[in-house]
Amino acid sequence: MTLYSWLVVVHIFSAIIGMGPGFILTRVTKSAKTMEELRHGFEIKRQLHIFVMVGGTLLLITGLWMGFINPSLFNQGWYLISLILFVLALGMGPTFLKWSSNPIKELLKTYEGEVIPNSYYPMAQKLYRVEYFENTIFIIIIALMIIKPF
Repeated sequence: MTLYSWLVVVHIFSAIIGMGPGFILTRVTKSAKTMEELRHGFEIKRQLHIFVMVGGTLLLITGLWMGFINPSLFNQGWYLISLILFVLALGMGPTFLKWSSNPIKELLKTYEGEVIPNSYYPMAQKLYRVEYFENTIFIIIIALMIIKPF
């Protein structure tokens, strides 16, 4: 196998490892009925996010490396749009996702009691909207990588 072939294999496994867990992060906390379940759900999300970060980093590295080996990729619309969307999605982590999740994390740390307070739900909806938007970006990227329409 050539270096490029190995990069493709690593790239595909990185997508599975990084993007797979990312698609279920929202579901992990949606079914929580008590504060204990909610805290546990957010802890699971935190642990799964490690896979998302490692896989996402490998995706970016292998994708760019394949582009440097095969510079004609930088002339392909599907490659450039995928790269732009991926960088946009990466930037959402420390900005929109962090801004949306910080109030929830603070609530989880400070709230006493087992009943989930009503103030949680608007914050959760805001976070879910950002997560759904990011998942949509990843679905578009996956489609572009498979179909290579232009």
